[in-house]
Amino acid sequence: MNAQRPDLAELDLPELEAALEARGHERFHARQLYRWIYKRAVTDVDRMTDLSRSLRERLASEFTLTTPAVVGDECSIDGTRKFVLQLADSRRIEAVFIPDTPSMTFCISTQVGCAMACGFCLTGKMGLVRNLTPGEIAGQVRVLANATGMLDHPFNIVLMGMGEPLHNYDNTMKALRMLHSEHGLAVSPRRVTLSTVGIVPGLERLAREPLMPNLAISLHATTDEQRTELVPPNRKYPLAAILDACRGFPLKKRSRITFEYVMLDGVNDTPDDARRLAKLVAGIKSKVNLIPLNPAPGIPYDRPSDERVDRFAQILADRHITVSVRKSRGRDIRAACGQLIVEGGTKKSAAQQMALLMR
Repeated sequence: MNAQRPDLAELDLPELEAALEARGHERFHARQLYRWIYKRAVTDVDRMTDLSRSLRERLASEFTLTTPAVVGDECSIDGTRKFVLQLADSRRIEAVFIPDTPSMTFCISTQVGCAMACGFCLTGKMGLVRNLTPGEIAGQVRVLANATGMLDHPFNIVLMGMGEPLHNYDNTMKALRMLHSEHGLAVSPRRVTLSTVGIVPGLERLAREPLMPNLAISLHATTDEQRTELVPPNRKYPLAAILDACRGFPLKKRSRITFEYVMLDGVNDTPDDARRLAKLVAGIKSKVNLIPLNPAPGIPYDRPSDERVDRFAQILADRHITVSVRKSRGRDIRAACGQLIVEGGTKKSAAQQMALLMR
């Protein structure tokens, strides 16, 4: 953030009130600015017409307002839209609008690239370029809501785009607070799902948050040996530690933890895997979301047959595990789970990736 000219997009409401007051403005203008920026997706202070012209001129000279720019907008045959967004430093990220799921859903990113290096995910092939700022995370929602006509309609947010949200914890949570503000988009935490590979210290922090999103854990394997191969952070945060954190996670009356499980043909989709998975999640208020792999060039795994997926799901159901099979959306435009990638990433070695994770 520029010390002389703070970015309005990076400030939560209390910060904005303080910044205005420090420059001799009334604090209540912060609420007006939030309505323009979030509720109306206005990106130019001069267009904020319930502010006096003299105030607009001063604000334009004292602050900046940065918004991700849409440089790509591709529509799938199933109605899914993938947006390529360019940031102020010319880095690019992807975000996805998934209609009728049954709600309208925005899948947004928290990092440029990702350090987790999951073996079945294209984003992991990029390595981690950098964290997104709170304004860049919240800015994706501003842009998508405006582009899809959803500013005045309820929508869901899933933090399942590029990056690991708990690896960028502070910026991610600040963005959610900004989006939650009643003077802006007023997004309820019940409409937000945070997906993580299971960064245990982050899970422990999340459990204490006053503004707590729904939680989805990317499990993907039923033994530590196999999970470490598929999800390298498992070396630091093994299954037992993740599941212990889940058992202690506070859940509201109708809430459940979602365990996501990408199914790889002949790798983790056997009946024995299903039986082990049922034992792992037993006793945790949860549901299992099976995700048949979305194949892509460079990913050394295949999608299992529908019969294998159905057999796996039935074994879980027979053991009284709530289970669903995710219908892939946007596969034809590479917008489905695990398919988000942009040019310009710098692939790091496994050692470099793990060093980033352990920060």
